[in-house]
Amino acid sequence: MTREPTAPVSRRILRVRGTVQGVGFRPFVYRTAIELGLGGHVFNDADGVVIDAEGEGRALDDLLTRIRTAAPPRARVESVEVEVLSPLGLGPFAIVESAPVRPSSARVSPDLATCSACLAELTDPRDRRYRYPFVNCTDCGPRYSIVRDIPYDRSRTTMASFVMCGPCAAEYQDPLSRRFHAQPNACPDCGPRITVEARSGDEAVQEVVAALRRGAIVAVKGLGGFHLACDARNAGAVGTLRERKGRALKPFAVMFPDLAGIEREAVADAASREALSGSRRPIVLLTRQPHSALAPGVAPGLRELGAFLPYTPLHHLLLRSFGGPLVMTSGNRSEEPIAAFNEEARDRLGGIADLLLLHDREIHMRADDSVVRVMLGRERVLRRARGHVPEAIDLGFAAPSVLAVGADLKSVLALTTGSAAILSQHIGDLESYEAQRFFAEVRENLERLFQVEPRVVAHDLHPGYHSTAIARRTGLPALGVQHHHAHIASCLAENGRRGPVIGVAWDGTGYGDDGSVWGGEILVADLAGFERVGRIRPVALPGGDAAVREPWRMAVAHLMAAGLATARVRNAGRPTVEAMIREGVNSVPTSSAGRLFDAVASLVGLSDVATYEGQAAMELEAVSDPDAEPYALPVAAGPLIDVDAGPLVAAVVADVDRGLSARAIGGRFHAALAEAIAEASRLARQRTTLGTVALSGGCFQSRLLTELVVKRLERDGFEVLLHARVPPNDGGIALGQAAVAAWRLRSHE
Repeated sequence: MTREPTAPVSRRILRVRGTVQGVGFRPFVYRTAIELGLGGHVFNDADGVVIDAEGEGRALDDLLTRIRTAAPPRARVESVEVEVLSPLGLGPFAIVESAPVRPSSARVSPDLATCSACLAELTDPRDRRYRYPFVNCTDCGPRYSIVRDIPYDRSRTTMASFVMCGPCAAEYQDPLSRRFHAQPNACPDCGPRITVEARSGDEAVQEVVAALRRGAIVAVKGLGGFHLACDARNAGAVGTLRERKGRALKPFAVMFPDLAGIEREAVADAASREALSGSRRPIVLLTRQPHSALAPGVAPGLRELGAFLPYTPLHHLLLRSFGGPLVMTSGNRSEEPIAAFNEEARDRLGGIADLLLLHDREIHMRADDSVVRVMLGRERVLRRARGHVPEAIDLGFAAPSVLAVGADLKSVLALTTGSAAILSQHIGDLESYEAQRFFAEVRENLERLFQVEPRVVAHDLHPGYHSTAIARRTGLPALGVQHHHAHIASCLAENGRRGPVIGVAWDGTGYGDDGSVWGGEILVADLAGFERVGRIRPVALPGGDAAVREPWRMAVAHLMAAGLATARVRNAGRPTVEAMIREGVNSVPTSSAGRLFDAVASLVGLSDVATYEGQAAMELEAVSDPDAEPYALPVAAGPLIDVDAGPLVAAVVADVDRGLSARAIGGRFHAALAEAIAEASRLARQRTTLGTVALSGGCFQSRLLTELVVKRLERDGFEVLLHARVPPNDGGIALGQAAVAAWRLRSHE
């Protein structure tokens, strides 16, 4: 009797890079290897996951294919390096201890919203985790907010102090369980607990719900920090929260129990519903329904609502028990970082909140909620934090290690390692000591987590920025990057491009290389450098930052630049501002597009004083007719392409005087800007033959402006590059700085 020949045994080491720690990747590999009859082992190392597998060649091929095509839903496999070795007779396949730490390129997973399987357990009275606020598995739960170090193991997280009970340990060790090697695994017997005053567990939830129904303000400790919560339908509670928090008009985000509740209050298309329901669970900006049951003070003066769904078990318990929408705004006073620690919350939020809902799972790294808006059918990030951080942006080239410190507003820092740029979470405005301390915490954490030792620091050219001072204090060789070049470089890097492109960088303010304040720029740019080929014709910026806070000042400046009377600006400070402009006192020239928005918003009677950044532009967009015909906005082809806002301002004034609505004027204004950008791009193409336009800067947070511009540019045959994963505002500046610095260093070497 003849025997079938035995298939030859092979051995391969697979080094997998990407987001493969904390997402159930090792259990997936284990189960796949067992199914294929392979021997060997899998472990985390500082770069990702290493698989040492032995068996038949076809089985090894199948393992590689499944890694690339069938990995867990939260994993992102960026590369697999394969090494063929001689067989060793490896034993049954196993998950083994992580390798010692060395310089790292591993990807840490962002925090993940509660999955459907865990939510089913949370609401099942027969389950041992029924109404347990910390239920999680390999597909969901905390990651970045609890990781102290890598490789990602429980001992290196803030769960290290919670010793698993017998049933939890059995799940953790069972390859058939979805909690197999789920590092935050816990239950009511062995895991974290919630407390409020003298109550704990479900009693604490019910106490909070009763307080919210009475109109109380409650500080709720969540995944990456605290929220301040109140009944979103109670005008008195919303007003009290605004008064105590010191947030006069800036909109509040609202958390709803379910998608149906959101759609009763706002319009959500398919892309918005996908963003709302996905594992990131950001705040999504949606157009409000005409007859809203929410308190008017939730988002005063705006047509949009920032809505989101519960993303932790505790949120699900609160929202289901409360039975309606809750304001869930960042747990801080205005312009401070979000509170993350219990004692910190008692100190900083005690004067705002009537109750504090606490828990004893430490938050290692605080992270606010991400904010997105759907434009042109795609989710686009406006604030990048929980759910996105610390996902890497692939630069497409090997980069020297760079620290980029970003700008002062919407502060974000970036580190480069290998071919990746790691962006931090949203830090906030660097004006306060608390924000600067948070910046230092984030930098220290990311450098330790990814084992990066920066060789240079990239910073903005503005000599007065706090971020520039931070760069100087590092002691590293410093490389300055012009603000608007960084905007365009950020768009290039996100889209995997190096340029050159026509770059339209429109925002509020940025330090120009001529010492003036830029903000309405047409550039020809690549990662190496840029040339300024056009801009909005400059006007005075009377009072510097005071003009940002008081849009009426920009109305005066644009009226004077257009040769128009200023008497329509009814403010006691007008004569002083006129004198400042005439005499050039504290009135540097600015080409800012953002300040032009401010001027028009003031002229149509919407906003003379801004209590938060971008308020005037947001209020103007909120009332604007998207189908209006454009005003004339001349674009001249001189040595610099020149966008002259004077005739536009004159037309706005004439329409105000004849009683045209703010809706019509705002719509014509937005359309005029879009036409001007298209014409400036055509002129730049004639000079350069370039056919790609990159749009970046805070003005492109506007859905109306962005969609009008893209429509016109594509009509003219341009390829248009936009932001999606990285904000177009100053939250993306650090990526641009990092890309420019890394490219220059690489080219120099």
